[in-house]
Amino acid sequence: MNPEILKPQLEVMREFKDFDRNSGVLAERLLFNNRWMVVVICLLITIILGFQATKLSLNAGFEKMIPVKHPFVVNYLANKSELSGLGNTLRIAVENTKGTIYDATYLETLQKLNDEIFLLPGVDRPFMRSLWTASTRWLGVTEEGLEGGPVIPDGYDGSADSLEQLRANIERSGQVGQLVAGNYQSSVILVPLLERDSAGNRISYHEFSQQLEKVRQKYESDSIKIHVTGFAKVVGDLIDGLQQVLLFFATAIGICTAVLYWYTRCMRSTLLVVTCSLIAVLWLLGLLPTLGYELDPYSILVPFLVFAIGMSHGAQKMNGIMQDIGRGTHKLVAARYTFRRLFLAGMTALLADAVGFAVLMVIEIQVIQELAIAASIGMAVLIFTNLVLLPILLSFSGVSISAAQRSLKSELDEDLVPQKKHPFWAFLDLFTERKWASVALLVALILGGAGFVVSLGLKIGDLEPGAPELRRDSRYNRDNSFLVTNYAASSDTYVVMVRTPQFECTLYSTLALVEALEWELQQLPGVESTNSFASTAKAVAAPMNEGSLLWFELPRTQDMLNSIVYRAPRELFNQNCDLLTVYVYLKDHKADTLDSVVKAVDTFAAKNDTDNIKFLSAAGNAGIEAATNIVVKKANTQMLILVYVAVSMLAFITFRSWRAVVCAILPLMLTTVLAEALMVALGIGVKVATLPVVALGVGIGVDYALYVLSVTLAHLRQGLTLSQAYYKALLFTGRVVVLTGITLGIAVATWAFSPIKFQADMGILLGFMFILNMLGALILLPALAQFFLKPKRSTVIKDVAFTTTVART
Repeated sequence: MNPEILKPQLEVMREFKDFDRNSGVLAERLLFNNRWMVVVICLLITIILGFQATKLSLNAGFEKMIPVKHPFVVNYLANKSELSGLGNTLRIAVENTKGTIYDATYLETLQKLNDEIFLLPGVDRPFMRSLWTASTRWLGVTEEGLEGGPVIPDGYDGSADSLEQLRANIERSGQVGQLVAGNYQSSVILVPLLERDSAGNRISYHEFSQQLEKVRQKYESDSIKIHVTGFAKVVGDLIDGLQQVLLFFATAIGICTAVLYWYTRCMRSTLLVVTCSLIAVLWLLGLLPTLGYELDPYSILVPFLVFAIGMSHGAQKMNGIMQDIGRGTHKLVAARYTFRRLFLAGMTALLADAVGFAVLMVIEIQVIQELAIAASIGMAVLIFTNLVLLPILLSFSGVSISAAQRSLKSELDEDLVPQKKHPFWAFLDLFTERKWASVALLVALILGGAGFVVSLGLKIGDLEPGAPELRRDSRYNRDNSFLVTNYAASSDTYVVMVRTPQFECTLYSTLALVEALEWELQQLPGVESTNSFASTAKAVAAPMNEGSLLWFELPRTQDMLNSIVYRAPRELFNQNCDLLTVYVYLKDHKADTLDSVVKAVDTFAAKNDTDNIKFLSAAGNAGIEAATNIVVKKANTQMLILVYVAVSMLAFITFRSWRAVVCAILPLMLTTVLAEALMVALGIGVKVATLPVVALGVGIGVDYALYVLSVTLAHLRQGLTLSQAYYKALLFTGRVVVLTGITLGIAVATWAFSPIKFQADMGILLGFMFILNMLGALILLPALAQFFLKPKRSTVIKDVAFTTTVART
């Protein structure tokens, strides 16, 4: 380390000619002695990456959202070719608001709608189902034996007789409650989707959603209403809301800019800080498509987080340069002094951020891994734009003299009147005293204990029906409510796969176990109904025995079972008859509902699995979500442990003191506990969309602690008392911590008014963590320092022309 960095003060140089250009570390000399070259290189990079940013796409992938290595998903993917329609599926309910489905005009509209959707790109056409598809069949017993056929009768012409025949076919098809509503006022078009088209390109859910909306607008009328649910529609609606999301981002950026200008009263330095932070965002958006990545609705917050962290670091650099210029130092020398003091502290903070984000890579869900990569790239970019480019640009522009002198007012007042301190800084300085420190720690302990008790109620997964990412009154959630109300076969489907030896799926012994599983599942409060070949065989057995309900049970003779197989729906078993599917229709996909089903199936499988019969979870959207919840629950604790271990190690490398690490980390832990308690209070569950937020909060919060603690430690090592050292840290970096903490907290809190509930929830959580991390760095950190940190025994230094150095960093 350059010994010059450890000097208690750096010489005020009004003329650059008096400054030794070869002083400072190698990196400083290379960068500042070649300033124009650095600016030109950054300009070229900005132009190139700005062009690349135009290629960035916003999309989402179904398989990116699921834990592909979890046993449930492994089972689903292994049988995916035989389970089409049980993963990424749309349900389109077409309602006749002025009658029933037995209306010629309604059925004509349904047919046209069915044909148009059938031709949309991305539809898995062979497995699409509706009243108008040949795969929707009826099965009945007549004098001739078992008969069946398509639900829409051959020769249908819309006449009263054909409508009556259709009514009879639907009654015998077993589709009431599944494809047909119980009140006969609507029917469903089931649309399974492919992940990629025939050319191998991923489906654009935004474009697909827009095509669906065009179809909806085309066919909706006074008598026809269309309801659409499914993953593709959720993603499409989230992407459609991007314009509103961008509006709130712009509002947040405007608030940050206005408050920073109010603080500095210097337009050029404010614009440079904001510009460098926006350049970092532009570089990130350009690097993502260059490296083969894209943004999705769940990582759309990353660019703003990069901007927020850039504003925090940029404001620190600007503040240091402004104070040196206020003392009379030449603007280039001031930039180099600030670079010496804060570059390594800033880089350590950004590395801590990057490591905290990179820890998310251990979660084996691709969308979270890509978020971690994007955030880590953003942190790397900030090292160049805000730690290097910004000081160099400020070395050219400088700051206004009046703003520079204003930035030193509190320090000059103290120098003129030693006992006079700014009231706010004096209040914060009280927490370096044992009395006030004890009170602060006691309050923190009480809050932490209460928060921990509340956080025990934190749920994994969705806590509300429908799509929690959208508002309750959104079109999607109203559509979902319609489907749940009118159909026994809800859109939340959990599918159990039953593996048997080839051609043995319809043996009585196998079907008896399937029937037993269905009975156990039907006892659960969250289960609306079930369906399987076993239940179909029971339903057909009575009509085959003169309609006697005494025969409404699973047939024991194999010949009768074989005759039922011939005309049974093909989605209940596969061609080789070594796979049965048990459909479990749930009331919702809340965490408690999914947990109860998973436990019931696992318990049943543990008791009844043999070498020949295996009960495997799980397919269907609810089955995949159950697997996701299991992974998220495990990852939540694992992620927090790894984040804190990584940040603690970097803090120890920075400070070389375990005591300093304790002072920096404990306030962050309190924020984490209280943030989880807030999630409980707001009814937010831990899921793919919310899992990274607490980790992001830790990454951002550690910045505040590093800047305040670095300066405090430097002065303690120079011999100042804790009160003196902390007060000087407040005047140098603490004021910017207050500025950025409050500004960013208010800025993201405006997201609470977003029509996208996901963004609103993230805004509330991030705003809460911004403010609480700031308070932790300003109140709890000095309070902990009172008990853990002691100054060196030496003469107290009176630092009139105050500059600070970072001893270890």
